[in-house]
Amino acid sequence: MTDLMFADAAVTTAVSAAESAAQTAGVEVREIVGISEQAEVVRLLSSIWGRSPDNPPVPPELLRAFGKAGNYIAGAFAGSELVGATVAFHSTPERRALHSHIAGVTASHVGRSVGFAMKLHQRGWALARGIDAIEWTFDPLVARNAHFNVAKLRARPVEYLTNFYGEMGDAINGDDETDRLLVRWELRDGEVEAAAAAHPIVVDASGPRYVAIAVPPDIERLRADDLASARLWRRRVREQFTALLGAGGQVVGFDRSAGYVVRLADGGIR
Repeated sequence: MTDLMFADAAVTTAVSAAESAAQTAGVEVREIVGISEQAEVVRLLSSIWGRSPDNPPVPPELLRAFGKAGNYIAGAFAGSELVGATVAFHSTPERRALHSHIAGVTASHVGRSVGFAMKLHQRGWALARGIDAIEWTFDPLVARNAHFNVAKLRARPVEYLTNFYGEMGDAINGDDETDRLLVRWELRDGEVEAAAAAHPIVVDASGPRYVAIAVPPDIERLRADDLASARLWRRRVREQFTALLGAGGQVVGFDRSAGYVVRLADGGIR
């Protein structure tokens, strides 16, 4: 990662953490350069999402324009092989944020902390450009992503978005509605800095002010085996999130067995 525009101590620490995470994952994470590498990104993301070449998750022309406009396009390389990719674009000025639109890792490298290395690279890139937050959406029913985003990265859910993308019909979303959680990753927050350094964060969720929102252990398998049950889970989680966030509750953690840990606002649900 080069050309640091805002080379303060936080940027230096973030870049160092990103390089360490990439080394641990056995990859090099860097910005994508040129039309041929951008085409590799399109192919990789299409493969991960089970999309046909004529219907990629990110069209090649749009990716090309993103790059020209100074947005974030990066890849994780194992040797010369592209094994992960991520795309983000700048948000409106008042949000002072980067919006991370899509990120994926090929099946051969899932479970090797490649995704963690890519997020830390993205964090260092953003901080170096004076951006203090990254926002993105994810399916709240996917337990492993919830744990990664909320527990490991310490991103904070700020909004529940009902059927955000509409019908997508790809290999990941199937025929289910596309509800999403919008999370905001405050890059200079102490907990985020600790998470980037791989220091565990313990959430004390004891007491009456905390409730849990459970999710199924494997929603992808449930969608394939019992779509009706998957849709029931969707509606149940949607209702709980809408009520709790609407009443001022805050998601403060994710537990693999209990689900999302929500701290109620003073006075509980109105």
